[in-house]
Amino acid sequence: MRIVVLDGFTMNPGDLEWQALEALGELTVYERTPPEQVVPRAREADVVLTNKTPLGAATLAMLPRLRFIGVLATGYNVVDVAAARARGIPVSNVPAYSTRSVQQMTFALLLELTQKCGAHDRAVKDGAWTRCEDFMFQFSPLIELDGLTFGILGFGTIGRAVAQTARSFGMRVLAASRTRPESLPEGVEWTADTETLFRRSDVLSLHCPLTPQTERIVCARTLALMKPTALLINTGRGGLVDEAALAASLSEGRLAGAGVDVLSSEPPQPDNPLLTAPNCVVTPHCAWATRAARQRLLDVTVANVRAFQAGCPINVVNR
Repeated sequence: MRIVVLDGFTMNPGDLEWQALEALGELTVYERTPPEQVVPRAREADVVLTNKTPLGAATLAMLPRLRFIGVLATGYNVVDVAAARARGIPVSNVPAYSTRSVQQMTFALLLELTQKCGAHDRAVKDGAWTRCEDFMFQFSPLIELDGLTFGILGFGTIGRAVAQTARSFGMRVLAASRTRPESLPEGVEWTADTETLFRRSDVLSLHCPLTPQTERIVCARTLALMKPTALLINTGRGGLVDEAALAASLSEGRLAGAGVDVLSSEPPQPDNPLLTAPNCVVTPHCAWATRAARQRLLDVTVANVRAFQAGCPINVVNR
């Protein structure tokens, strides 16, 4: 069995081992694959693994040997799953591998906005503390989280984990999602009205999938509902946010700050308005990428391929 990894670098930049996957077949790993090379590289493959390299219907039609697609991520919008189903090709993803890492980054972004550790560190090293007349200084008010309302849009596995951390900071948690869960953790309040979520949240954290219904759900209209002291955190998908509207809200003081790990186009264009917006912390889509999370990603991918070989594929998203 021939196995081709189209874009293995982000998952494994060199600190993980491919041996478990190599044991399952003849393995070829490409660090990155440009669009024009997808078909030549995958033409003889029985199994193709992709992270962000698209596999559309036209591409699949040119891969007659292909029998299984593994997505090296939880989101699988890079694959035309309907076209794969029509060709009898199961597509499997890797759910929940990055929950703890994204949970951690959510609060790293939030704490940077509230405590400004990075900015204070730079100021100290630039001599501001040395020149200070007092034993301490702060160049903007610091924010205590205890007692604030933490809003969560999207209450899946990651949303629940984030709620747990918010509660540990003494925050009230308000959650909304497409469907109400059968049970809610202690201390979590539910609202079916996203406008209520926007209005009441002191911190709003996005953990919902990007769908036609959620695309640009953070827009000029919903941002206008938020408190001017509120903070927005996005570790979900860049397309959830109208970036120009968010930048305008930050620039005009209608929103206190934002922390985002994802943008609508990645890597971003130099003129992306969030790159120059005030009090906006931007990290390069790395919330998922701790070594522990990437190892889980690889382990589940191996399990997905092994299950397919055994005739009982798991984590299939296009049954």
